Amino acid sequence: MGCIVTGGTLETAPVEALFEARGWTPQDFQREAWAAALEGRDGLVASPTGSGKTAAVAIGPMLERLAEPTDPGGDLDSIRMLWVTPLRALAADTTRALAGLVEGLGVPWSVEQRTGDTSSSVKARQKKRLPSVLVTTPESLALLLTWQETHRQLTGVRTVICDEWHELLGSKRGSMLELTLARLRGLAPSARVWGLSATIGNVERAARVLVGSARPEPAVIRDERPKRIEVETILPESIERYPWAGHLGTRLLGPVAERILAARTTLVFTNTRSQTETWFRELMRTEPALVGRIALHHGSLERAMRERVESMLADGRLKGVVCTSSLDLGVDFEPVDQVIQIGSPKGVARMIQRAGRSGHQPGAVSRILGVPTNAFELVEFAAVRDLIEAGSIESREPIEKPLDILVQHLVTASMAGRGFDADALREEVRSTWAFRDLTDEEWAWAMGFVESGGDALAAYPDFARIRRREGLYAVATPAIAGRHRMNIGTITADDAVQVCYANGRALGTIEESFITRLRPGDRFVFAGRVLEFRRLRQMKAFVARTTRRRGAVPRWNGGKMPLSTHLADGVLDRLAGDVPGSDPVEMTRLAPVLEAQARDSSLPDRARTLVEFVRVRDRHHAFLFPFAGRLAHEGIGAVVSLRLSRRTPRSVVAVVNDYGIKLSDDRAFDASEDLWRELLSPESLVDDLVEAGNASEFARRGFRSIARIAGLIQQGYPGSGAARRQLQASSEMFFDVFAEYDPGNLLLRQAHHEVLENQLECARIRSALDRITATELLLQRTGRVSPLAFPLYAESLRASTVSSERWSDRVRRLALANAEAHEP
Repeated sequence: MGCIVTGGTLETAPVEALFEARGWTPQDFQREAWAAALEGRDGLVASPTGSGKTAAVAIGPMLERLAEPTDPGGDLDSIRMLWVTPLRALAADTTRALAGLVEGLGVPWSVEQRTGDTSSSVKARQKKRLPSVLVTTPESLALLLTWQETHRQLTGVRTVICDEWHELLGSKRGSMLELTLARLRGLAPSARVWGLSATIGNVERAARVLVGSARPEPAVIRDERPKRIEVETILPESIERYPWAGHLGTRLLGPVAERILAARTTLVFTNTRSQTETWFRELMRTEPALVGRIALHHGSLERAMRERVESMLADGRLKGVVCTSSLDLGVDFEPVDQVIQIGSPKGVARMIQRAGRSGHQPGAVSRILGVPTNAFELVEFAAVRDLIEAGSIESREPIEKPLDILVQHLVTASMAGRGFDADALREEVRSTWAFRDLTDEEWAWAMGFVESGGDALAAYPDFARIRRREGLYAVATPAIAGRHRMNIGTITADDAVQVCYANGRALGTIEESFITRLRPGDRFVFAGRVLEFRRLRQMKAFVARTTRRRGAVPRWNGGKMPLSTHLADGVLDRLAGDVPGSDPVEMTRLAPVLEAQARDSSLPDRARTLVEFVRVRDRHHAFLFPFAGRLAHEGIGAVVSLRLSRRTPRSVVAVVNDYGIKLSDDRAFDASEDLWRELLSPESLVDDLVEAGNASEFARRGFRSIARIAGLIQQGYPGSGAARRQLQASSEMFFDVFAEYDPGNLLLRQAHHEVLENQLECARIRSALDRITATELLLQRTGRVSPLAFPLYAESLRASTVSSERWSDRVRRLALANAEAHEP
C-alpha cells in the first residue's frame, strides 16, 4: 500500500482543492485519519455529530487509489470499500455523500447501496459485479458472504468502515458484525477496519472491540475541537411542592408551540412512540397554525411514510417533526436549527446525540431545549448540562459470547466456497473481542449443535445443518441454505400487527398485546390520527378514519427507558448541592420543592441512602431511593418484598420509578437499621432474584429471540404472515424439550443469563446494593408523603385504585391537601 508522499509529507492536494471549492477546511483529526489509513492501520474516529467524520475515514482510501495507476480503458474498479451502516435510512444519505467525494476527487469508483430495501434486479446485477464502494447493513453484508459469486469478489476489499459504531457496540448486531469482519479478514487479510463513533465514554475499548483481539493496537483519533452544546430548559410558571409525573409537560404545550413557530425547522424528540403520538396531536390542538406544518416519525410507521417525512424535512417544507430515536442518527437535515427534548433524556449520550441534529456542521453550536414533564426532571436537565460541560459520557459495554450468534455464523460460514475448516474457523472466531475467551468445550458444543442438532434434536434431519465433506464443513442442503438466508440477522420481529385500511393501504405496525384488547368500534391514536378498529384478520388490524377527536394511545414494549447510572449520580449531586458554582435556573425554580423535601424528610446524596416510612389512611408505605433506574428498582423491589415475606407472611405491593421504590402493606414496616441492612444485602442476590422475579418463566418466554437467531424457528418468507404466537409457542416447546432432554444445552444457559442481565439488570442491582451496603442508611418516619415520594404514591393510585374520579384530578387533590397541611 503506497502513500501519496512528497518530501515526507502526505500529499493532499486533490483534497485541498475539493475542500476549497466547497468552502470547507481540512481539520487536524481528518488529516490524522487519512495518514493512519494510508499506513495500513485499523482505527476509530470519535467526533461529534456533523464534524466531518465521513470525510475523515473515506478520503484516506481514495487518496491511496489516486496514487495507483489508472486503467487506460477507463473501467471502474471492482469492490474496494465496504461502508456498514446500522440503519437502512442512513444508506441513501451516505451513498450520496460518498459519491460526491468520489466525483470531486476524480476517483474511478462507482458507489451503490445494498440493503433490504434494494430491488431484486439491482441485487442480481450486484451479484455479478459489486460496485467499487458498497454501502450496506450488517445483515446484508453477512448475506453477501453466503453467495459464491460475491464471496469471491470480497477478496478485493481494502477498507471496511462501520458507521455509528456506538449504536452497534453492546448489542447482538455488533457481535454478529464482529464475526462477519473476522470472515472478511480471512478473505482479504490486508483490509483495514475503521469505525465512526460519537457520544461514547469508552472510546479505546470501542476501538478494540471493533478490530478484534488479535490485531495490532488500533488508532484512536479524536476531534479535539470543543463542540459547544447549549442546554436550555423551558421553565413552568409555577411548581407544586408535591409534584407528580406527567402533568407538567402538557402545561408547556403553548411555549413549545411558540418555539417551533419561531424557528426555521425543529426536531421534537420524545422517549417513546406513545409520547410521540400524544405530543403530535396535542401540539396541533394547542396551536392550529401548526396543522399541516408538522409531521410524525417513529419506527412503527410504514417506511414510505417515514421517507416522505424525511424528504420534506430535508427540503425545508416542514416547521417541525415529532419523533423518537428513529431520527437520532446520521442523516443530515441541514434546515434543522432547533432541537426540543420532551422529558428527561435519561442519559448524557442521548442528549448529546439529539442536540447534534441541530448545528450539524463543523464549528456550529448545537442547541437543545428541554421540556420537563414533571418537576424533578428540572434536576435531570441541570445534571445533564453539568455532565456535558464536564465531557463526562456513559460507556457502552460489549456482549460476551452470545452463542446463538455463533451458531448462526457457523451456518453462514458453511455456505460459500467449499465450506470451512473447523480449526481455522475456530481461531478466526477467537480473534473477535466477543469470542476471545471461547473455550474448546463451547466450540465443540456449537459445532455439534449445527452438525446434528445436539442431544435432543439428533433424530431430526432439518437440524443437521452442516455436513463434513473432504475435511471441510459445508451447508447440508440447498433448502437449509435458502431458509438460513431468509433469517440471517439478530433483529427479531416484535409481536406486531399491521395496521391498514380496508383497501389494504398500510399505516405501520402495532403490538398484538394492545390490539387484541380492542373491540370493534373502539378508537385509538396511530400515525397522528384517530382510527376506529374494525376487525383483526391474519395479523392485520383493519381500521377506518373517524371524526372523533380522542382515542386510546397505544403502548409499545421497551417504552420505559431507565435513567442511566451516570445521570443518576449527577442528579444526586445536584439534589445534595454538591456541584460547585451558583445554582442554575432549574434548581432555583425547584427550590420550594427541595425545601419541602428537607422539611418533610431529608435530601438524598451519594453518601446516604434514604428510606422513608409513612402511613396514609389504613395503608403503610416504605419509600426507598437507591437512584438505580426503573428496571433495577423493579428487581430490588421484588427481592425486598420476597425477603420481607420470608420473615412474616404478608402481601407487599411494589411500585417503582427511576428514583425509588414504594412498598405498601396493611401492616407497619419495622424501621430498624439491622432489618433494612439485611433486606438490602447483596448476599444471595441471584437466587433471590430468580425466585422473586420468576426468572425461569421469563427465560422460557424470552427464548424466542435466541431460538430465532440460532435457526431453531423461522420468521417465514416475506408475505407468509406467520403468526408471532405460533413462533412463541414453537420457541417455548424447544425450551421445554431442551430442559428435559438436553439440560446441558448452552442456549438454555444463555437464556437465563440474558434474563438476569437484560430484563432484571442483575449487574446494576448488585452495584446498587453494594453501594447501599457501603453508605449510611437514613431511615425517616414522615408525617405525610414527601415531595420525592409523591410521584411514586401517585403512580400507585393509577395502578391500584378503582374510582369514578379521574386519576389526574385525584392526584391533584391529594397534592393540594399535602401542601395545605404546611400552611400555618
